[in-house]
Amino acid sequence: MSEVFIHETAIVDSGAKIGAGTRIWHWTHICAGAVIGEQCSIGQNVFIADDVIIGNGCKIQNNVSIYKGVILEDYVFCGPSMVFTNIYNPRAEIRKMDQVRPTLVKRGATLGANCTIVCGITIGKYAFIGAGAVVNTNVPNHVLLVGNPAKQIGWVCACGERLSDDFECIECEKKYQKKNEGLVILS
Repeated sequence: MSEVFIHETAIVDSGAKIGAGTRIWHWTHICAGAVIGEQCSIGQNVFIADDVIIGNGCKIQNNVSIYKGVILEDYVFCGPSMVFTNIYNPRAEIRKMDQVRPTLVKRGATLGANCTIVCGITIGKYAFIGAGAVVNTNVPNHVLLVGNPAKQIGWVCACGERLSDDFECIECEKKYQKKNEGLVILS
């Protein structure tokens, strides 16, 4: 699967860079300055702006808008209708594109359906943001967040399962240790 698939209703502006094996579905618009990695799935009605970088193996579900300043590392999952912001205090009558606050989503993170990611933060590796959560602060690796504003309710394994209180996964048997940046894998 080395070819890029672009549905006939999608608009991909000249200059966009799209990696091999990526699939772009119905009514999606990808702007000229976007960079999308290999083996990604871009759902229907997705908007990807200039200066967005999407790593390899990402899954962007239907109705997601990814605005200037957002970087997704490899294997990030963006659930249906979740949203990124890029200007902290927008106004319709004042142009503020010089105030874009970059957002970084690290490898393997999951952003649940209808969650909102407020600009200017970093979401750690394999973090899991629950459906409908509003995230406005940096998120450590492997953290499980839910609610508005989002609050930590646990820890998540790289396989996506919730960890026990002693940072072990009953599904894949990986063990973790708590560090400043969240959790790191032991075995």
